[in-house]
Amino acid sequence: MSLDKLLALGQTAMELGLVNALTVLSLFLSYSMLNVCDLSTDGCFTLGAAVGALVAIAGQPWLSLPAAMLAGMVSGFVTATLQTRMGVQSLLAGIVVNTGLYSVNMALTGNRATLAMNKTSTVFSMAKDLLKGTPLAGQSTLLVMLIVVALVAVFLCFFLKTKLGLAIRATGSNADMVRSSSINPTFTTTVGLCVSNAFTALSGCLMAQQQKNFEINMGSGMVTVALASLLIGGVFFARHRPIPLRALGAVLGAIIFRIVYAMALRFDMPAFMLKLVSSVIVVLAISGPYLRKQLPLVIRRWKAAREGGMKDA
Repeated sequence: MSLDKLLALGQTAMELGLVNALTVLSLFLSYSMLNVCDLSTDGCFTLGAAVGALVAIAGQPWLSLPAAMLAGMVSGFVTATLQTRMGVQSLLAGIVVNTGLYSVNMALTGNRATLAMNKTSTVFSMAKDLLKGTPLAGQSTLLVMLIVVALVAVFLCFFLKTKLGLAIRATGSNADMVRSSSINPTFTTTVGLCVSNAFTALSGCLMAQQQKNFEINMGSGMVTVALASLLIGGVFFARHRPIPLRALGAVLGAIIFRIVYAMALRFDMPAFMLKLVSSVIVVLAISGPYLRKQLPLVIRRWKAAREGGMKDA
């Protein structure tokens, strides 16, 4: 592979990784901070893509971003309501909302599984026009995503240090203690999931505009991808690190995951195998710390068995 092709592949992987980084930061808030495994991520991602595509097609690409985030907040509010006010377990609530969002997304698009945006102005095409004639003209997509991800990461870092953010983190650590401290865990859970799903929907909105296409199943498996990226990021910056470093690790994890994806594609791996690649990465990321701790014990046992065999011989 030539250097130019390698650089182009790396840039594409970085752009997709930054788009997915918004979903990873979403799970960073809901899963790592709030301790809620939100399985509505797939449907919420597609919801943001649908709303973003429709608003952009209507001629308002910049308005599509807050519109998608608002739709994501509504999805998060429904998920939180099922958990906190209707007694539905968090995993089941996410599954129910994710299932219902499929019909909602189809209804939004007029029962169309795809929406073409080839002739639609997007935030990326507008940024390209704005940077036309400058050295950054060819990097408009990467620049837009760097700015958006940086803004979201900075917002999360400051938000989690506010009084409300600390209450959300405390709710994830011990909801009973928070309740005894006169903090309403129902409110903190609702706010956390609303903010989290807003970022997921924003990620879907930007993905649709970057690819200039909406597809009803484009969010399928996104929760697996985001979880794997989050766990990969945790390898670089462990749980005891400050919030900014952990957020940075989440972003790096998303980029590394996309680079692995790109490498798998370059080896002519069939497209249907990519889901298996995602699952394997998740398993390795989860079991990695445990296996690393068990490795010295396995080595000692192997040496002891080898020495015993040599003595018997």
